[in-house]
Amino acid sequence: MIYRELGNTGLKVSEIGMGCEGFGENGCREAARLFDAAQECGINYFDLYTSNPEVRASVGNALKGRREQFIIQSHVCSIWKDGQYKRSRKIGEVREGFEEMLSLLQTDYIDVGMIHYVDSLKDWEEIAQGPVLSYVLELKKKGAIRHIGLSSHNPEAALAAVKSGHIEVLMFSVNPCYDLLPASEDVEDLWNEKNYEAPLVNMDAKRQELYETCQRLGVGITVMKAFGGGDLLDEKLSPAGKALTVNQCIHYALSRPAVATVLAGAHSAEQLKAAAAYEAATDEEKDYAAAFASFPKISWEGHCMYCSHCAPCPKKIDVASVTKFLNLTKAQGEIPETVREHYEVLPHHAGECIQCGACETRCPFGVHIMENMMEAKRVFGK
Repeated sequence: MIYRELGNTGLKVSEIGMGCEGFGENGCREAARLFDAAQECGINYFDLYTSNPEVRASVGNALKGRREQFIIQSHVCSIWKDGQYKRSRKIGEVREGFEEMLSLLQTDYIDVGMIHYVDSLKDWEEIAQGPVLSYVLELKKKGAIRHIGLSSHNPEAALAAVKSGHIEVLMFSVNPCYDLLPASEDVEDLWNEKNYEAPLVNMDAKRQELYETCQRLGVGITVMKAFGGGDLLDEKLSPAGKALTVNQCIHYALSRPAVATVLAGAHSAEQLKAAAAYEAATDEEKDYAAAFASFPKISWEGHCMYCSHCAPCPKKIDVASVTKFLNLTKAQGEIPETVREHYEVLPHHAGECIQCGACETRCPFGVHIMENMMEAKRVFGK
Protein backbone atom coordinates (compact mmCIF):
# COMPACT_ATOMS: atom_id res chain seq x y z
CA MET A 1 0.00 0.00 0.00
CA ILE A 2 1.22 3.49 -0.85
CA TYR A 3 0.56 6.26 1.65
CA ARG A 4 0.06 9.95 0.89
CA GLU A 5 0.11 13.14 2.92
CA LEU A 6 -3.43 14.31 3.65
CA GLY A 7 -2.95 17.98 2.80
CA ASN A 8 -1.22 19.81 5.63
CA THR A 9 -2.72 17.67 8.41
CA GLY A 10 0.45 15.64 8.95
CA LEU A 11 -1.57 12.45 8.53
CA LYS A 12 -0.32 9.77 6.14
CA VAL A 13 -3.24 7.92 4.62
CA SER A 14 -3.52 4.89 2.39
CA GLU A 15 -4.24 5.66 -1.27
CA ILE A 16 -7.16 3.29 -1.02
CA GLY A 17 -9.54 4.09 1.79
CA MET A 18 -12.76 2.45 2.91
CA GLY A 19 -16.29 3.80 2.58
CA CYS A 20 -18.93 2.75 5.07
CA GLU A 21 -21.46 1.26 2.63
CA GLY A 22 -20.70 -2.30 3.65
CA PHE A 23 -20.68 -1.85 7.42
CA GLY A 24 -24.40 -2.46 7.68
CA GLU A 25 -24.46 -5.55 5.47
CA ASN A 26 -25.54 -8.91 6.88
CA GLY A 27 -26.93 -7.45 10.09
CA CYS A 28 -23.77 -5.37 10.57
CA ARG A 29 -21.69 -8.54 10.82
CA GLU A 30 -19.72 -7.52 7.71
CA ALA A 31 -18.08 -4.60 9.55
CA ALA A 32 -15.57 -6.78 11.39
CA ARG A 33 -14.68 -8.62 8.18
CA LEU A 34 -14.17 -5.34 6.35
CA PHE A 35 -11.81 -4.04 9.03
CA ASP A 36 -9.91 -7.34 8.98
CA ALA A 37 -9.56 -7.03 5.20
CA ALA A 38 -8.53 -3.38 5.48
CA GLN A 39 -5.82 -4.24 7.97
CA GLU A 40 -4.61 -7.08 5.76
CA CYS A 41 -4.40 -4.73 2.75
CA GLY A 42 -2.71 -1.88 4.61
CA ILE A 43 -5.77 0.41 4.46
CA ASN A 44 -5.66 2.83 7.39
CA TYR A 45 -8.37 5.39 6.49
CA PHE A 46 -12.14 5.09 6.46
CA ASP A 47 -15.23 7.27 6.25
CA LEU A 48 -18.30 6.97 8.43
CA TYR A 49 -21.05 9.28 7.21
CA THR A 50 -23.95 7.14 8.39
CA SER A 51 -25.56 7.94 11.72
CA ASN A 52 -27.25 4.55 12.14
CA PRO A 53 -26.52 3.58 15.77
CA GLU A 54 -26.24 -0.12 14.92
CA VAL A 55 -23.63 0.60 12.25
CA ARG A 56 -21.67 2.94 14.51
CA ALA A 57 -21.72 0.36 17.29
CA SER A 58 -20.54 -2.38 14.94
CA VAL A 59 -17.64 -0.17 13.83
CA GLY A 60 -16.78 0.55 17.46
CA ASN A 61 -16.66 -3.16 18.21
CA ALA A 62 -14.60 -3.84 15.09
CA LEU A 63 -12.07 -1.20 16.19
CA LYS A 64 -11.48 -2.75 19.61
CA GLY A 65 -7.78 -3.31 20.15
CA ARG A 66 -6.79 -1.51 16.92
CA ARG A 67 -8.20 2.01 17.20
CA GLU A 68 -4.78 3.59 16.70
CA GLN A 69 -4.22 1.66 13.50
CA PHE A 70 -7.06 3.47 11.73
CA ILE A 71 -7.67 7.12 10.89
CA ILE A 72 -11.36 7.91 11.30
CA GLN A 73 -13.16 10.39 9.07
CA SER A 74 -16.61 10.78 10.59
CA HIS A 75 -19.38 13.33 10.17
CA VAL A 76 -20.72 16.08 12.37
CA CYS A 77 -24.35 17.05 11.57
CA SER A 78 -25.24 13.50 10.51
CA ILE A 79 -27.84 12.41 13.05
CA TRP A 80 -30.31 9.56 13.70
CA LYS A 81 -33.87 10.72 14.30
CA ASP A 82 -37.20 8.90 14.19
CA GLY A 83 -35.44 5.73 13.08
CA GLN A 84 -33.67 7.23 10.09
CA TYR A 85 -30.60 9.18 9.00
CA LYS A 86 -30.96 12.96 8.75
CA ARG A 87 -28.71 15.95 8.15
CA SER A 88 -29.18 18.61 10.82
CA ARG A 89 -27.95 22.15 11.48
CA LYS A 90 -29.80 22.40 14.82
CA ILE A 91 -26.96 22.73 17.28
CA GLY A 92 -28.67 20.69 20.00
CA GLU A 93 -29.16 17.75 17.66
CA VAL A 94 -25.65 18.18 16.27
CA ARG A 95 -24.09 18.04 19.75
CA GLU A 96 -26.17 15.04 20.79
CA GLY A 97 -25.34 13.21 17.57
CA PHE A 98 -21.59 13.78 17.94
CA GLU A 99 -21.52 12.69 21.57
CA GLU A 100 -23.48 9.54 20.69
CA MET A 101 -21.03 8.83 17.88
CA LEU A 102 -18.01 8.98 20.20
CA SER A 103 -19.76 6.69 22.67
CA LEU A 104 -20.74 4.10 20.06
CA LEU A 105 -17.31 4.16 18.43
CA GLN A 106 -15.73 3.70 21.86
CA THR A 107 -13.22 6.47 21.29
CA ASP A 108 -12.62 9.94 22.69
CA TYR A 109 -11.59 11.60 19.43
CA ILE A 110 -12.18 11.64 15.69
CA ASP A 111 -9.20 12.24 13.43
CA VAL A 112 -11.15 14.18 10.77
CA GLY A 113 -14.52 15.63 11.72
CA MET A 114 -16.53 16.31 8.57
CA ILE A 115 -19.14 19.05 8.47
CA HIS A 116 -21.68 16.93 6.69
CA TYR A 117 -23.12 17.44 3.21
CA VAL A 118 -22.73 21.13 2.33
CA ASP A 119 -24.05 21.56 -1.21
CA SER A 120 -25.13 25.20 -1.30
CA LEU A 121 -23.41 28.53 -0.70
CA LYS A 122 -26.27 29.59 1.55
CA ASP A 123 -25.83 26.48 3.69
CA TRP A 124 -22.08 27.12 4.04
CA GLU A 125 -22.64 30.78 4.94
CA GLU A 126 -25.14 29.82 7.64
CA ILE A 127 -22.72 27.22 8.99
CA ALA A 128 -19.78 29.64 8.95
CA GLN A 129 -21.72 32.43 10.64
CA GLY A 130 -23.72 30.28 13.03
CA PRO A 131 -23.23 27.84 15.89
CA VAL A 132 -22.19 24.79 13.83
CA LEU A 133 -18.72 26.05 12.88
CA SER A 134 -18.24 27.47 16.38
CA TYR A 135 -19.05 24.04 17.82
CA VAL A 136 -16.66 22.28 15.43
CA LEU A 137 -13.88 24.73 16.31
CA GLU A 138 -14.64 24.07 19.99
CA LEU A 139 -14.35 20.31 19.40
CA LYS A 140 -10.98 20.78 17.71
CA LYS A 141 -9.69 23.02 20.50
CA LYS A 142 -10.41 20.35 23.10
CA GLY A 143 -9.08 17.50 20.93
CA ALA A 144 -12.34 15.69 20.24
CA ILE A 145 -11.68 16.43 16.55
CA ARG A 146 -8.08 16.57 15.38
CA HIS A 147 -8.78 18.12 11.97
CA ILE A 148 -11.81 19.86 10.45
CA GLY A 149 -13.26 18.58 7.20
CA LEU A 150 -16.29 19.17 5.00
CA SER A 151 -18.18 16.95 2.55
CA SER A 152 -19.73 18.37 -0.61
CA HIS A 153 -20.76 17.61 -4.18
CA ASN A 154 -20.88 21.27 -5.27
CA PRO A 155 -17.57 22.90 -6.29
CA GLU A 156 -18.87 26.42 -5.62
CA ALA A 157 -19.86 25.65 -2.04
CA ALA A 158 -16.70 23.62 -1.49
CA LEU A 159 -14.52 26.46 -2.83
CA ALA A 160 -16.08 28.95 -0.45
CA ALA A 161 -15.48 26.62 2.48
CA VAL A 162 -11.90 25.84 1.46
CA LYS A 163 -11.05 29.51 0.96
CA SER A 164 -12.36 30.31 4.46
CA GLY A 165 -9.22 28.77 5.94
CA HIS A 166 -11.16 26.59 8.37
CA ILE A 167 -11.30 23.42 6.27
CA GLU A 168 -8.31 21.07 6.31
CA VAL A 169 -9.85 18.10 4.47
CA LEU A 170 -12.48 18.07 1.73
CA MET A 171 -14.54 15.00 0.91
CA PHE A 172 -15.64 15.45 -2.71
CA SER A 173 -17.16 13.43 -5.54
CA VAL A 174 -14.46 12.90 -8.19
CA ASN A 175 -14.78 10.93 -11.40
CA PRO A 176 -14.40 11.66 -15.14
CA CYS A 177 -18.14 12.13 -15.70
CA TYR A 178 -19.07 14.31 -12.74
CA ASP A 179 -15.99 16.45 -13.43
CA LEU A 180 -17.56 17.75 -16.64
CA LEU A 181 -20.78 19.00 -15.08
CA PRO A 182 -21.29 22.58 -13.88
CA ALA A 183 -21.86 23.33 -10.22
CA SER A 184 -25.31 22.53 -8.87
CA GLU A 185 -26.97 22.60 -5.48
CA ASP A 186 -28.94 19.48 -6.39
CA VAL A 187 -26.81 16.37 -6.01
CA GLU A 188 -29.27 14.47 -8.19
CA ASP A 189 -27.93 16.42 -11.18
CA LEU A 190 -24.73 14.36 -11.03
CA TRP A 191 -26.50 11.22 -12.22
CA ASN A 192 -29.41 12.73 -14.11
CA GLU A 193 -29.26 11.20 -17.60
CA LYS A 194 -30.59 14.40 -19.18
CA ASN A 195 -27.41 16.25 -18.19
CA TYR A 196 -25.37 13.88 -20.34
CA GLU A 197 -27.55 13.94 -23.45
CA ALA A 198 -25.67 16.81 -25.11
CA PRO A 199 -21.94 16.29 -25.84
CA LEU A 200 -19.77 17.34 -22.90
CA VAL A 201 -16.32 18.78 -23.52
CA ASN A 202 -13.56 19.05 -20.92
CA MET A 203 -13.53 19.61 -17.20
CA ASP A 204 -15.81 22.16 -15.59
CA ALA A 205 -13.72 25.22 -14.74
CA LYS A 206 -15.02 25.45 -11.16
CA ARG A 207 -14.10 21.84 -10.45
CA GLN A 208 -10.59 22.34 -11.79
CA GLU A 209 -10.27 25.51 -9.73
CA LEU A 210 -11.39 23.62 -6.64
CA TYR A 211 -8.80 20.87 -7.02
CA GLU A 212 -6.01 23.32 -7.74
CA THR A 213 -7.02 25.62 -4.88
CA CYS A 214 -6.95 22.67 -2.48
CA GLN A 215 -3.48 21.77 -3.75
CA ARG A 216 -2.27 25.35 -3.27
CA LEU A 217 -3.75 25.76 0.22
CA GLY A 218 -2.76 22.31 1.47
CA VAL A 219 -6.31 21.00 1.82
CA GLY A 220 -6.35 17.23 1.32
CA ILE A 221 -9.11 15.69 -0.78
CA THR A 222 -10.71 12.36 0.10
CA VAL A 223 -12.68 10.99 -2.83
CA MET A 224 -16.23 9.69 -2.77
CA LYS A 225 -18.18 8.32 -5.73
CA ALA A 226 -15.08 7.46 -7.74
CA PHE A 227 -17.14 4.77 -9.49
CA GLY A 228 -20.31 6.90 -9.72
CA GLY A 229 -22.16 4.48 -7.48
CA GLY A 230 -21.03 1.67 -9.79
CA ASP A 231 -22.52 3.27 -12.92
CA LEU A 232 -19.11 3.96 -14.48
CA LEU A 233 -18.30 0.25 -14.32
CA ASP A 234 -21.33 -0.68 -16.45
CA GLU A 235 -21.49 0.34 -20.11
CA LYS A 236 -25.30 0.45 -20.04
CA LEU A 237 -25.34 2.79 -17.04
CA SER A 238 -22.21 4.88 -17.61
CA PRO A 239 -22.95 8.51 -18.59
CA ALA A 240 -19.90 8.33 -20.84
CA GLY A 241 -21.43 5.53 -22.89
CA LYS A 242 -18.54 3.20 -22.12
CA ALA A 243 -17.53 1.22 -19.07
CA LEU A 244 -14.37 1.87 -17.11
CA THR A 245 -12.56 -0.52 -14.79
CA VAL A 246 -12.08 -0.13 -11.05
CA ASN A 247 -8.37 0.53 -11.60
CA GLN A 248 -9.03 3.22 -14.21
CA CYS A 249 -11.50 5.06 -11.97
CA ILE A 250 -9.14 4.95 -9.00
CA HIS A 251 -6.17 6.08 -11.07
CA TYR A 252 -8.10 9.00 -12.51
CA ALA A 253 -9.09 10.21 -9.04
CA LEU A 254 -5.59 9.77 -7.61
CA SER A 255 -4.18 11.81 -10.51
CA ARG A 256 -6.19 14.93 -9.58
CA PRO A 257 -4.43 17.69 -7.61
CA ALA A 258 -4.68 17.46 -3.80
CA VAL A 259 -6.25 13.97 -3.79
CA ALA A 260 -4.87 11.75 -1.03
CA THR A 261 -7.19 8.74 -0.89
CA VAL A 262 -10.06 7.14 -2.77
CA LEU A 263 -12.78 5.78 -0.50
CA ALA A 264 -13.93 2.48 -1.98
CA GLY A 265 -17.62 1.89 -1.30
CA ALA A 266 -17.17 -1.85 -0.83
CA HIS A 267 -20.11 -3.96 0.28
CA SER A 268 -17.91 -6.91 1.21
CA ALA A 269 -14.36 -7.80 2.16
CA GLU A 270 -13.90 -9.25 -1.32
CA GLN A 271 -14.88 -5.97 -3.00
CA LEU A 272 -12.54 -4.03 -0.72
CA LYS A 273 -9.65 -6.33 -1.59
CA ALA A 274 -10.46 -5.88 -5.29
CA ALA A 275 -10.11 -2.12 -4.87
CA ALA A 276 -6.89 -2.49 -2.89
CA ALA A 277 -5.52 -4.67 -5.71
CA TYR A 278 -5.06 -1.38 -7.57
CA GLU A 279 -1.69 -1.15 -5.85
CA ALA A 280 -0.48 -4.28 -7.66
CA ALA A 281 -2.03 -3.40 -11.03
CA THR A 282 0.18 -2.75 -14.04
CA ASP A 283 0.47 0.66 -15.66
CA GLU A 284 -1.56 -0.72 -18.56
CA GLU A 285 -4.36 -1.82 -16.22
CA LYS A 286 -4.46 1.62 -14.59
CA ASP A 287 -4.26 3.57 -17.84
CA TYR A 288 -7.46 5.50 -18.54
CA ALA A 289 -6.30 7.61 -21.48
CA ALA A 290 -7.32 5.31 -24.32
CA ALA A 291 -10.74 4.71 -22.74
CA PHE A 292 -11.34 8.43 -22.26
CA ALA A 293 -10.30 9.23 -25.81
CA SER A 294 -12.86 6.74 -27.13
CA PHE A 295 -15.84 7.91 -25.04
CA PRO A 296 -18.77 8.34 -27.44
CA LYS A 297 -20.49 11.04 -25.35
CA ILE A 298 -17.60 12.94 -23.76
CA SER A 299 -14.56 14.71 -25.16
CA TRP A 300 -11.39 15.73 -23.35
CA GLU A 301 -9.86 17.21 -26.50
CA GLY A 302 -7.08 19.66 -25.74
CA HIS A 303 -7.14 19.04 -21.97
CA CYS A 304 -4.11 17.50 -20.25
CA MET A 305 -5.23 14.50 -18.22
CA TYR A 306 -1.82 14.00 -16.54
CA CYS A 307 -1.83 10.48 -17.98
CA SER A 308 1.87 10.61 -19.08
CA HIS A 309 1.17 9.09 -22.49
CA CYS A 310 3.38 11.86 -23.86
CA ALA A 311 6.45 10.17 -22.31
CA PRO A 312 9.25 9.44 -22.84
CA CYS A 313 10.68 12.87 -23.50
CA PRO A 314 14.15 12.81 -25.15
CA LYS A 315 15.23 15.48 -22.62
CA LYS A 316 13.62 13.51 -19.75
CA ILE A 317 11.15 16.29 -18.88
CA ASP A 318 8.23 15.13 -16.73
CA VAL A 319 5.69 16.80 -19.01
CA ALA A 320 2.65 15.87 -16.88
CA SER A 321 4.15 17.42 -13.73
CA VAL A 322 5.28 20.57 -15.55
CA THR A 323 1.78 20.97 -16.98
CA LYS A 324 0.15 20.40 -13.60
CA PHE A 325 2.33 23.09 -11.98
CA LEU A 326 1.62 25.44 -14.89
CA ASN A 327 -2.14 24.93 -14.44
CA LEU A 328 -1.82 25.65 -10.72
CA THR A 329 -0.23 29.02 -11.48
CA LYS A 330 -2.96 29.83 -14.03
CA ALA A 331 -5.66 29.09 -11.47
CA GLN A 332 -4.02 31.38 -8.92
CA GLY A 333 -2.96 34.16 -11.28
CA GLU A 334 0.51 34.09 -9.74
CA ILE A 335 3.13 31.53 -8.73
CA PRO A 336 2.47 30.19 -5.22
CA GLU A 337 5.75 29.62 -3.41
CA THR A 338 4.99 25.95 -2.83
CA VAL A 339 4.38 25.43 -6.55
CA ARG A 340 7.64 27.18 -7.41
CA GLU A 341 9.49 24.98 -4.94
CA HIS A 342 8.00 21.80 -6.40
CA TYR A 343 8.86 22.95 -9.91
CA GLU A 344 12.43 23.83 -8.90
CA VAL A 345 13.16 20.31 -7.63
CA LEU A 346 12.10 18.63 -10.88
CA PRO A 347 15.24 17.08 -12.41
CA HIS A 348 14.44 18.64 -15.80
CA HIS A 349 12.54 21.81 -16.65
CA ALA A 350 10.41 23.15 -19.49
CA GLY A 351 13.27 25.31 -20.76
CA GLU A 352 15.08 22.14 -21.82
CA CYS A 353 12.32 21.32 -24.33
CA ILE A 354 13.76 21.11 -27.86
CA GLN A 355 10.31 21.39 -29.49
CA CYS A 356 10.70 18.05 -31.26
CA GLY A 357 6.96 17.38 -31.01
CA ALA A 358 7.33 13.67 -30.22
CA CYS A 359 5.14 14.12 -27.14
CA GLU A 360 2.30 15.61 -29.16
CA THR A 361 2.22 12.64 -31.53
CA ARG A 362 1.56 10.37 -28.53
CA CYS A 363 -0.99 12.51 -26.68
CA PRO A 364 -4.49 10.94 -26.94
CA PHE A 365 -6.14 14.31 -26.29
CA GLY A 366 -4.43 16.60 -28.76
CA VAL A 367 -2.84 18.83 -26.10
CA HIS A 368 -0.55 21.59 -27.42
CA ILE A 369 2.35 20.41 -25.29
CA MET A 370 5.08 22.41 -26.99
CA GLU A 371 3.14 25.63 -26.36
CA ASN A 372 2.71 24.62 -22.71
CA MET A 373 6.45 24.03 -22.35
CA MET A 374 7.22 27.48 -23.79
CA GLU A 375 4.72 29.06 -21.44
CA ALA A 376 6.10 27.17 -18.45
CA LYS A 377 9.61 28.38 -19.33
CA ARG A 378 8.31 31.95 -19.43
CA VAL A 379 6.37 31.59 -16.17
CA PHE A 380 9.00 29.77 -14.11
CA GLY A 381 12.07 31.29 -15.74
CA LYS A 382 13.65 28.04 -16.83
